[in-house]
Amino acid sequence: MTSVCIVGAGSIGGVIGGRLAATGVPVSALARGRTLESLRANGWRLRTGGEVLTAPVASAGSAAELGRHDVVVLTVKAHALPALAPALTPLLGPDTVVVAALNGVPWWFFDGFGGQYEGLRLRAVDPDGAIAAAIPTRRVIGCVVHMSASTPEPGFTDHRAGDGLILGSPLGADVAPIAGLLSKAGFTVTVSPQVQKDIWYKLWGNMTMNPISALTFATADRILDDELVAGFAHAVMGEAAAIGARIGCAITQSAADRSLVTRKLGAFKTSMLQDAEAGRPLELDALVTVVREIGQAVGVPTPNTDALLGLTRLRFPGHSHAT
Repeated sequence: MTSVCIVGAGSIGGVIGGRLAATGVPVSALARGRTLESLRANGWRLRTGGEVLTAPVASAGSAAELGRHDVVVLTVKAHALPALAPALTPLLGPDTVVVAALNGVPWWFFDGFGGQYEGLRLRAVDPDGAIAAAIPTRRVIGCVVHMSASTPEPGFTDHRAGDGLILGSPLGADVAPIAGLLSKAGFTVTVSPQVQKDIWYKLWGNMTMNPISALTFATADRILDDELVAGFAHAVMGEAAAIGARIGCAITQSAADRSLVTRKLGAFKTSMLQDAEAGRPLELDALVTVVREIGQAVGVPTPNTDALLGLTRLRFPGHSHAT
């Protein structure tokens, strides 16, 4: 039977790990601190659909304790991965598949991309190349997550809405076995012929609301209700759309129409606002710095994106490690 290790047993990791384990898949977790203590004492605990699911989990604080797995699912914050990736080597056997369920633009984004930008390295998300060295792209299956979840307490996940996962291999590997595994666990799985396009589309919708909410401590409805702030957000999205058109990830929806979708979600706090309130590091580089970097590489000016990045990293010094 396929063995799975969840690296990052927070909200999304808790949903994926808990659901897989509930179907009988042997799932382990690499965790630390109070999350590790909770998993060891209670196993997976997942509230979903009005009930609380529990399932066993083998958990440890180091990859060496867990050993090799068939599948490794990365659900850590993107900014944690450069330091963490080299320590994951004990999890990886010759044929281990790594499902990268990360926010923002990943380190492998331009691998298998084709054209003049093939293999473009992104310092914003992998400053020293440590991730690429530890996790070769041949292992990777990209995963775009469309769900909402939180962790009311360490080791306990509250799955609020959504169950969509978009999967795709940048180098054309067979995604069907992973898609089947996740489908059996109740996820709505879509296999994408070029998952980079799906990554860019989600980024386009997230890269403004997240940092603006962290700067202002405002919920999404208040941001959209202020015509000046909403107009600024749409200007940033316009720059990302222009970059997408240049690199082959065209976006056909308007920024205004995308905001209408966000407005339907009501007065919610973005993940970056929740991190800011809790004093946790922000995923600024994977959502915003990387857009500036790609814009520079492909010749698309990003003055509004630059302003958003500059203001956010002034407000939260040390949360961005790239220029």
